[in-house]
Amino acid sequence: MQFLKEISGSRAFIVSDAIMEKLGYLQQAICYLKEAGIDTTAFTEVRPDPDTSVVTEGLKRFRESGADILVALGGGSAIDTAKGILYFAWKLGDDRAFHKPLFIAIPSTSGTGSEVTDFSVITSDGEKVCIVDDYISPDIAILDSTCIQHVPQRVVADTGIDVLVHAIEAYVSVNATDFTDALAEKAIKIIFEHLETCYKNSEDSAARDKVQNASCMAGMAFTNTNLGINHSLAHAFGATFHIPHGRSNAILLTGVLEYNSNLKGSADGYAAERYAQLAAVLGLPARTHREGVVSFIQAVEQLKKKLDVETSIRALGVEPELFERSLESMAQSALADRCTPSNPRQPTKEDLIQIYQRCYE
Repeated sequence: MQFLKEISGSRAFIVSDAIMEKLGYLQQAICYLKEAGIDTTAFTEVRPDPDTSVVTEGLKRFRESGADILVALGGGSAIDTAKGILYFAWKLGDDRAFHKPLFIAIPSTSGTGSEVTDFSVITSDGEKVCIVDDYISPDIAILDSTCIQHVPQRVVADTGIDVLVHAIEAYVSVNATDFTDALAEKAIKIIFEHLETCYKNSEDSAARDKVQNASCMAGMAFTNTNLGINHSLAHAFGATFHIPHGRSNAILLTGVLEYNSNLKGSADGYAAERYAQLAAVLGLPARTHREGVVSFIQAVEQLKKKLDVETSIRALGVEPELFERSLESMAQSALADRCTPSNPRQPTKEDLIQIYQRCYE
């Protein structure tokens, strides 16, 4: 974080949360900026799954600050909020008068990769809406793994699986390239090798560094490929039942892998081939596409078990009657999600309902 001492500007607007303030990281950032001769204004009202009311209040404070530097310090929610503020400051302002601030992102979790993406997820009227625009990509990302050493175990698991899903979906995206493949493969390998260690011992700085690097690499991959229905389904499910994003992705992952690979059918399409390639990268049996898919799914399940991730939606405490009543609207929302078009297999609403149902038990 000491890199902040080298920043040029006059005033910074820091978007953070109460936890980063309590742990002292916010004050640390303010001190470094002060050494650079930069005054600061802090907005610490960020909350999980930021909604339009938080962004609106942040936007008001940002405009009042007159800042030429925007700093996002915290987890995905803080960075998403900062991106939302920047996006609407641009869209709702006078183009001739608004000058884009230098945008710096400092993640405190290893999961979203938001410090290098053009994605932001904001909740509006109970639905998670994806904003995707190059304009909101941070100019500078600062990876400081000391910021993640106090993250609770459950958050380490959730965000770590989110990294895995980002990389997997980038790898099987219809927009995948050799460059994004290299980033995704490396991120997946790191997660399988180091996430369990990071989960069990947050004091292991080497494991923290590795997982944070994987998060950033997966972010660079998917910002160039988009994602897939794992995220589409998770956005709708998480918004409906207030389940953390990473946990939603984890619960739905196996069902999506089975669907995309057509495991109950021929298992010989594009997605099946790509999953089998990932199995080979991890040194798993993959003599055929089907064997590779099964090996990869088993490895994912074993990792989730080591991270104490629930095995089903039911295990999260979601009541069956409420779940059934929500299926239609969740599937419709997922079908219209910005992540769906780049999925390797284009689903119908009924397909998405079936994935939800498979994951419930």
